[in-house]
Amino acid sequence: MVAVAADMVALHATDPATVFLSAAARMRRPEIGGVERSLYEDRSLVRTLGMRRTMFVLPVPLVPVVQAACTDALVPGERRRTLAMLQEDGVPDADRHLRELEEATLAAIEELGEVTGAELSRIVPGLSRKLAVGQGKKWEGTIGMTTRVLFLLSTEQRIVRGRPRGGWTSSQYRWSPMSSWLPGDAAPLNVGEAREELVRRWLSAFGPATVGDLKWWSGLTLGQVRKALSSVEVTEVDLDGVAGIVVADDTVPTKAPGPWVALLPSLDPTTMGWKERSWYLGDHGPALFDTNGNAGPTVWCDGRIVGGWAQRKSGEVVFELLEDVGSETVDAIASESVRLTEWLGDVRVMSRFPTPLQRRLSG
Repeated sequence: MVAVAADMVALHATDPATVFLSAAARMRRPEIGGVERSLYEDRSLVRTLGMRRTMFVLPVPLVPVVQAACTDALVPGERRRTLAMLQEDGVPDADRHLRELEEATLAAIEELGEVTGAELSRIVPGLSRKLAVGQGKKWEGTIGMTTRVLFLLSTEQRIVRGRPRGGWTSSQYRWSPMSSWLPGDAAPLNVGEAREELVRRWLSAFGPATVGDLKWWSGLTLGQVRKALSSVEVTEVDLDGVAGIVVADDTVPTKAPGPWVALLPSLDPTTMGWKERSWYLGDHGPALFDTNGNAGPTVWCDGRIVGGWAQRKSGEVVFELLEDVGSETVDAIASESVRLTEWLGDVRVMSRFPTPLQRRLSG
Protein backbone atom coordinates (compact mmCIF):
# COMPACT_ATOMS: atom_id res chain seq x y z
CA MET A 1 0.00 0.00 0.00
CA VAL A 2 2.81 2.42 0.83
CA ALA A 3 4.45 1.59 -2.50
CA VAL A 4 1.21 2.41 -4.34
CA ALA A 5 1.03 5.85 -2.72
CA ALA A 6 4.73 6.51 -3.33
CA ASP A 7 4.46 5.53 -7.00
CA MET A 8 1.74 8.17 -7.43
CA VAL A 9 3.59 10.65 -5.16
CA ALA A 10 0.35 10.95 -3.18
CA LEU A 11 -3.25 9.74 -3.26
CA HIS A 12 -6.09 12.26 -3.39
CA ALA A 13 -8.00 12.15 -0.11
CA THR A 14 -10.62 14.92 -0.34
CA ASP A 15 -13.11 12.10 -0.86
CA PRO A 16 -12.15 9.38 1.68
CA ALA A 17 -13.28 6.54 -0.59
CA THR A 18 -10.82 7.65 -3.28
CA VAL A 19 -7.84 6.51 -1.21
CA PHE A 20 -9.16 2.96 -0.94
CA LEU A 21 -10.48 2.70 -4.49
CA SER A 22 -7.30 4.15 -6.00
CA ALA A 23 -5.24 1.64 -4.05
CA ALA A 24 -7.55 -1.25 -4.94
CA ALA A 25 -7.27 -0.47 -8.66
CA ARG A 26 -3.49 -0.85 -8.44
CA MET A 27 -3.17 -3.91 -6.20
CA ARG A 28 -3.39 -7.59 -7.11
CA ARG A 29 -5.17 -8.51 -3.87
CA PRO A 30 -6.75 -5.29 -2.56
CA GLU A 31 -7.93 -5.38 1.02
CA ILE A 32 -9.69 -2.65 3.01
CA GLY A 33 -8.01 -3.84 6.20
CA GLY A 34 -4.56 -3.53 4.64
CA VAL A 35 -5.12 0.10 3.71
CA GLU A 36 -6.50 0.83 7.17
CA ARG A 37 -3.49 -0.82 8.82
CA SER A 38 -1.11 1.38 6.83
CA LEU A 39 -3.07 4.48 7.81
CA TYR A 40 -3.99 3.86 11.44
CA GLU A 41 -1.90 1.04 12.90
CA ASP A 42 1.46 0.90 11.11
CA ARG A 43 1.07 4.65 10.51
CA SER A 44 3.23 4.45 7.41
CA LEU A 45 0.75 6.68 5.57
CA VAL A 46 -0.74 9.94 6.75
CA ARG A 47 -3.65 12.14 5.62
CA THR A 48 -2.63 15.78 5.33
CA LEU A 49 -3.18 19.05 3.46
CA GLY A 50 -0.82 19.56 0.54
CA MET A 51 -0.70 20.60 -3.07
CA ARG A 52 -3.40 23.07 -4.23
CA ARG A 53 -4.78 23.22 -0.67
CA THR A 54 -6.04 19.68 -1.28
CA MET A 55 -6.14 16.71 1.10
CA PHE A 56 -3.75 13.87 0.21
CA VAL A 57 -2.55 10.63 1.73
CA LEU A 58 1.25 10.54 1.73
CA PRO A 59 3.96 8.08 2.72
CA VAL A 60 5.28 9.39 6.05
CA PRO A 61 8.79 10.27 4.72
CA LEU A 62 7.18 12.61 2.19
CA VAL A 63 5.22 14.60 4.79
CA PRO A 64 8.07 17.04 5.65
CA VAL A 65 8.69 17.54 1.92
CA VAL A 66 5.09 18.53 1.15
CA GLN A 67 4.86 20.57 4.34
CA ALA A 68 7.87 22.72 3.46
CA ALA A 69 7.14 22.85 -0.26
CA CYS A 70 3.43 23.69 -0.15
CA THR A 71 1.62 23.65 3.19
CA ASP A 72 3.72 26.04 5.28
CA ALA A 73 2.80 28.86 2.90
CA LEU A 74 -0.89 28.40 3.79
CA VAL A 75 -0.46 28.97 7.51
CA PRO A 76 -0.09 32.79 7.71
CA GLY A 77 -3.20 33.45 5.62
CA GLU A 78 -5.33 30.96 7.54
CA ARG A 79 -4.16 32.44 10.84
CA ARG A 80 -5.01 35.96 9.70
CA ARG A 81 -8.45 34.77 8.61
CA THR A 82 -9.17 33.23 12.00
CA LEU A 83 -7.89 36.28 13.86
CA ALA A 84 -10.14 38.52 11.77
CA MET A 85 -13.13 36.37 12.73
CA LEU A 86 -12.24 36.61 16.41
CA GLN A 87 -11.76 40.37 16.23
CA GLU A 88 -15.09 40.84 14.48
CA ASP A 89 -16.65 38.78 17.26
CA GLY A 90 -15.27 41.21 19.83
CA VAL A 91 -12.54 38.99 21.33
CA PRO A 92 -9.85 41.18 22.98
CA ASP A 93 -6.20 40.33 22.19
CA ALA A 94 -7.31 37.85 19.57
CA ASP A 95 -3.79 36.61 18.81
CA ARG A 96 -3.10 35.65 22.41
CA HIS A 97 -6.56 34.10 22.75
CA LEU A 98 -6.05 31.96 19.64
CA ARG A 99 -2.60 30.72 20.64
CA GLU A 100 -3.78 29.80 24.14
CA LEU A 101 -6.71 27.95 22.62
CA GLU A 102 -4.41 26.10 20.23
CA GLU A 103 -2.06 25.03 23.02
CA ALA A 104 -4.94 23.83 25.20
CA THR A 105 -6.39 21.86 22.28
CA LEU A 106 -3.03 20.29 21.43
CA ALA A 107 -2.47 19.36 25.07
CA ALA A 108 -5.86 17.64 25.20
CA ILE A 109 -5.15 15.68 22.02
CA GLU A 110 -1.73 14.63 23.29
CA GLU A 111 -3.22 13.50 26.59
CA LEU A 112 -6.07 11.52 25.03
CA GLY A 113 -4.13 10.21 22.03
CA GLU A 114 -7.17 10.11 19.79
CA VAL A 115 -10.27 12.31 20.06
CA THR A 116 -13.05 13.75 17.93
CA GLY A 117 -13.70 17.43 17.37
CA ALA A 118 -17.04 17.17 19.18
CA GLU A 119 -15.31 15.71 22.22
CA LEU A 120 -12.70 18.45 22.17
CA SER A 121 -15.35 21.19 22.08
CA ARG A 122 -16.69 19.84 25.37
CA ILE A 123 -13.25 19.48 26.95
CA VAL A 124 -11.49 22.71 25.97
CA PRO A 125 -13.14 25.97 27.11
CA GLY A 126 -13.57 28.34 24.18
CA LEU A 127 -13.81 25.77 21.41
CA SER A 128 -17.60 25.79 21.51
CA ARG A 129 -17.68 29.43 20.32
CA LYS A 130 -19.41 30.06 16.99
CA LEU A 131 -17.92 32.64 14.64
CA ALA A 132 -19.93 34.57 12.06
CA VAL A 133 -18.87 34.26 8.42
CA GLY A 134 -20.12 35.91 5.25
CA GLN A 135 -22.20 38.51 7.04
CA GLY A 136 -24.51 40.26 4.60
CA LYS A 137 -23.92 37.66 1.87
CA LYS A 138 -26.06 34.83 0.55
CA TRP A 139 -23.81 32.26 2.23
CA GLU A 140 -23.88 34.00 5.62
CA GLY A 141 -23.59 31.59 8.53
CA THR A 142 -21.39 30.47 11.40
CA ILE A 143 -18.35 28.27 11.79
CA GLY A 144 -17.30 26.52 14.95
CA MET A 145 -14.09 27.58 16.70
CA THR A 146 -13.24 23.89 16.93
CA THR A 147 -13.13 23.69 13.13
CA ARG A 148 -10.79 26.66 12.80
CA VAL A 149 -8.41 25.60 15.57
CA LEU A 150 -8.15 22.02 14.34
CA PHE A 151 -7.58 23.22 10.78
CA LEU A 152 -4.76 25.53 11.91
CA LEU A 153 -3.09 22.86 14.05
CA SER A 154 -3.29 20.31 11.24
CA THR A 155 -2.01 22.78 8.64
CA GLU A 156 0.98 23.41 10.91
CA GLN A 157 1.45 19.59 11.10
CA ARG A 158 0.96 19.51 14.86
CA ILE A 159 -2.02 17.16 14.67
CA VAL A 160 -3.30 14.68 12.11
CA ARG A 161 -6.61 13.20 10.99
CA GLY A 162 -6.67 9.61 12.26
CA ARG A 163 -9.22 6.82 12.12
CA PRO A 164 -12.71 7.95 11.03
CA ARG A 165 -15.69 7.66 13.35
CA GLY A 166 -17.54 5.48 10.84
CA GLY A 167 -16.44 3.18 8.04
CA TRP A 168 -13.77 3.77 5.44
CA THR A 169 -15.98 6.12 3.41
CA SER A 170 -16.56 8.45 6.39
CA SER A 171 -15.06 11.97 6.52
CA GLN A 172 -15.61 12.43 10.28
CA TYR A 173 -12.14 11.85 11.73
CA ARG A 174 -10.60 11.46 15.12
CA TRP A 175 -7.52 13.60 15.80
CA SER A 176 -4.09 12.50 17.03
CA PRO A 177 -0.74 14.22 17.59
CA MET A 178 1.42 14.29 14.45
CA SER A 179 4.27 13.09 16.65
CA SER A 180 2.60 9.68 16.72
CA TRP A 181 3.18 9.44 12.95
CA LEU A 182 6.43 11.34 12.46
CA PRO A 183 9.61 10.51 14.37
CA GLY A 184 10.36 13.02 17.08
CA ASP A 185 13.72 13.97 15.56
CA ALA A 186 12.26 14.80 12.13
CA ALA A 187 13.79 18.15 11.23
CA PRO A 188 11.94 20.72 9.08
CA LEU A 189 13.21 20.89 5.50
CA ASN A 190 14.49 23.90 3.62
CA VAL A 191 11.72 25.17 1.35
CA GLY A 192 13.96 25.19 -1.74
CA GLU A 193 15.19 21.64 -1.22
CA ALA A 194 11.66 20.46 -0.49
CA ARG A 195 10.29 21.92 -3.71
CA GLU A 196 13.14 20.41 -5.72
CA GLU A 197 12.39 16.99 -4.22
CA LEU A 198 8.65 17.31 -4.86
CA VAL A 199 9.23 18.39 -8.47
CA ARG A 200 11.64 15.51 -9.03
CA ARG A 201 9.22 12.96 -7.62
CA TRP A 202 6.31 14.24 -9.67
CA LEU A 203 8.30 14.23 -12.91
CA SER A 204 9.53 10.71 -12.19
CA ALA A 205 5.93 9.55 -11.75
CA PHE A 206 4.07 11.69 -14.33
CA GLY A 207 6.71 12.86 -16.80
CA PRO A 208 7.21 13.64 -19.55
CA ALA A 209 4.91 16.59 -19.00
CA THR A 210 4.76 20.34 -19.46
CA VAL A 211 5.85 22.98 -16.97
CA GLY A 212 2.20 24.08 -16.93
CA ASP A 213 1.16 20.59 -15.81
CA LEU A 214 3.66 20.71 -12.97
CA LYS A 215 2.61 24.21 -11.93
CA TRP A 216 -1.05 23.16 -11.81
CA TRP A 217 -0.47 19.90 -9.93
CA SER A 218 1.82 21.42 -7.31
CA GLY A 219 -0.13 24.63 -6.78
CA LEU A 220 3.15 26.55 -6.83
CA THR A 221 3.66 29.74 -8.80
CA LEU A 222 5.41 29.60 -12.16
CA GLY A 223 8.44 31.33 -10.64
CA GLN A 224 8.62 28.79 -7.81
CA VAL A 225 8.37 25.89 -10.27
CA ARG A 226 11.10 27.28 -12.50
CA LYS A 227 13.37 27.89 -9.52
CA ALA A 228 12.90 24.30 -8.34
CA LEU A 229 13.51 22.96 -11.86
CA SER A 230 16.79 24.90 -12.08
CA SER A 231 18.25 22.45 -9.56
CA VAL A 232 16.77 19.31 -11.13
CA GLU A 233 18.44 17.70 -14.13
CA VAL A 234 15.77 17.53 -16.82
CA THR A 235 15.70 16.88 -20.54
CA GLU A 236 13.43 18.77 -22.92
CA VAL A 237 11.20 16.60 -25.09
CA ASP A 238 8.61 17.15 -27.79
CA LEU A 239 5.05 16.24 -26.80
CA ASP A 240 3.28 16.28 -30.17
CA GLY A 241 4.47 19.79 -30.90
CA VAL A 242 4.36 21.03 -27.30
CA ALA A 243 7.53 21.52 -25.25
CA GLY A 244 7.80 19.09 -22.36
CA ILE A 245 10.34 17.99 -19.79
CA VAL A 246 11.38 14.71 -18.21
CA VAL A 247 13.91 13.78 -15.54
CA ALA A 248 17.26 13.41 -17.31
CA ASP A 249 17.79 9.79 -16.25
CA ASP A 250 14.26 8.77 -17.32
CA THR A 251 14.62 9.00 -21.10
CA VAL A 252 14.92 5.29 -21.90
CA PRO A 253 11.91 4.16 -23.96
CA THR A 254 9.34 2.22 -21.94
CA LYS A 255 8.01 -1.07 -23.23
CA ALA A 256 4.34 -0.78 -24.11
CA PRO A 257 2.13 -2.81 -21.74
CA GLY A 258 -0.41 -5.31 -22.98
CA PRO A 259 -4.10 -4.42 -23.31
CA TRP A 260 -5.63 -3.30 -20.00
CA VAL A 261 -8.75 -1.73 -18.53
CA ALA A 262 -9.36 -0.06 -15.17
CA LEU A 263 -12.20 1.56 -13.27
CA LEU A 264 -10.65 4.50 -11.43
CA PRO A 265 -12.51 6.48 -8.74
CA SER A 266 -13.38 10.14 -8.58
CA LEU A 267 -10.31 12.36 -8.10
CA ASP A 268 -7.96 9.47 -8.85
CA PRO A 269 -4.33 10.71 -8.99
CA THR A 270 -3.92 9.57 -12.60
CA THR A 271 -7.06 11.30 -13.83
CA MET A 272 -6.03 14.44 -11.90
CA GLY A 273 -2.33 14.15 -12.76
CA TRP A 274 -2.04 16.79 -15.49
CA LYS A 275 -3.56 20.13 -16.35
CA GLU A 276 -3.65 19.39 -20.08
CA ARG A 277 -5.75 16.23 -20.44
CA SER A 278 -6.82 16.06 -24.07
CA TRP A 279 -4.28 13.33 -24.86
CA TYR A 280 -6.00 10.89 -22.50
CA LEU A 281 -9.42 12.49 -21.93
CA GLY A 282 -10.38 13.49 -25.46
CA ASP A 283 -13.71 15.33 -25.63
CA HIS A 284 -15.20 13.51 -22.64
CA GLY A 285 -14.51 16.19 -20.02
CA PRO A 286 -18.04 17.71 -19.79
CA ALA A 287 -19.53 14.31 -18.95
CA LEU A 288 -16.83 13.14 -16.55
CA PHE A 289 -15.80 16.31 -14.66
CA ASP A 290 -17.94 18.66 -12.58
CA THR A 291 -17.98 22.42 -13.22
CA ASN A 292 -15.16 22.98 -10.69
CA GLY A 293 -12.77 20.58 -12.44
CA ASN A 294 -13.23 17.59 -10.14
CA ALA A 295 -13.02 14.26 -11.94
CA GLY A 296 -15.70 11.65 -11.44
CA PRO A 297 -15.27 7.86 -11.72
CA THR A 298 -13.68 6.97 -15.06
CA VAL A 299 -13.26 3.91 -17.26
CA TRP A 300 -9.78 3.54 -18.73
CA CYS A 301 -8.58 1.47 -21.67
CA ASP A 302 -4.93 1.27 -22.75
CA GLY A 303 -3.94 4.64 -21.30
CA ARG A 304 -6.97 6.75 -22.16
CA ILE A 305 -10.38 7.50 -20.68
CA VAL A 306 -13.21 5.91 -22.65
CA GLY A 307 -16.17 6.27 -20.29
CA GLY A 308 -17.40 6.53 -16.73
CA TRP A 309 -18.96 4.37 -14.04
CA ALA A 310 -21.14 4.66 -10.96
CA GLN A 311 -22.55 2.50 -8.20
CA ARG A 312 -26.31 2.19 -7.94
CA LYS A 313 -28.28 1.99 -4.69
CA SER A 314 -28.49 -1.77 -5.21
CA GLY A 315 -24.69 -1.92 -5.03
CA GLU A 316 -24.24 -2.78 -8.70
CA VAL A 317 -21.38 -1.01 -10.47
CA VAL A 318 -22.51 0.09 -13.94
CA PHE A 319 -20.63 1.89 -16.71
CA GLU A 320 -21.20 3.87 -19.88
CA LEU A 321 -18.71 4.05 -22.73
CA LEU A 322 -18.29 7.29 -24.66
CA GLU A 323 -16.49 5.78 -27.64
CA ASP A 324 -16.22 2.49 -29.49
CA VAL A 325 -13.61 0.21 -27.92
CA GLY A 326 -14.51 -3.13 -29.46
CA SER A 327 -16.38 -6.12 -28.05
CA GLU A 328 -13.40 -7.73 -26.32
CA THR A 329 -12.64 -4.56 -24.40
CA VAL A 330 -16.31 -4.12 -23.49
CA ASP A 331 -16.28 -7.64 -22.06
CA ALA A 332 -13.13 -6.86 -20.06
CA ILE A 333 -14.71 -3.69 -18.66
CA ALA A 334 -17.87 -5.59 -17.77
CA SER A 335 -15.80 -8.19 -15.91
CA GLU A 336 -14.03 -5.42 -14.02
CA SER A 337 -17.35 -3.84 -13.03
CA VAL A 338 -18.54 -7.20 -11.65
CA ARG A 339 -15.29 -7.58 -9.71
CA LEU A 340 -15.65 -4.09 -8.23
CA THR A 341 -19.30 -4.76 -7.33
CA GLU A 342 -18.28 -7.86 -5.42
CA TRP A 343 -15.34 -6.10 -3.76
CA LEU A 344 -17.50 -3.21 -2.51
CA GLY A 345 -20.13 -5.60 -1.14
CA ASP A 346 -22.52 -3.76 1.18
CA VAL A 347 -20.59 -0.47 0.98
CA ARG A 348 -22.15 2.32 -1.08
CA VAL A 349 -19.83 4.90 -2.63
CA MET A 350 -21.10 8.23 -3.92
CA SER A 351 -18.65 10.89 -5.00
CA ARG A 352 -18.72 14.18 -3.11
CA PHE A 353 -18.47 15.89 -6.51
CA PRO A 354 -20.94 14.04 -8.77
CA THR A 355 -20.56 14.50 -12.51
CA PRO A 356 -23.27 14.52 -15.20
CA LEU A 357 -22.56 10.94 -16.31
CA GLN A 358 -22.35 9.67 -12.75
CA ARG A 359 -25.70 11.24 -11.87
CA ARG A 360 -27.29 9.67 -14.91
CA LEU A 361 -25.91 6.19 -14.19
CA SER A 362 -26.55 6.11 -10.46
CA GLY A 363 -30.14 7.36 -10.76
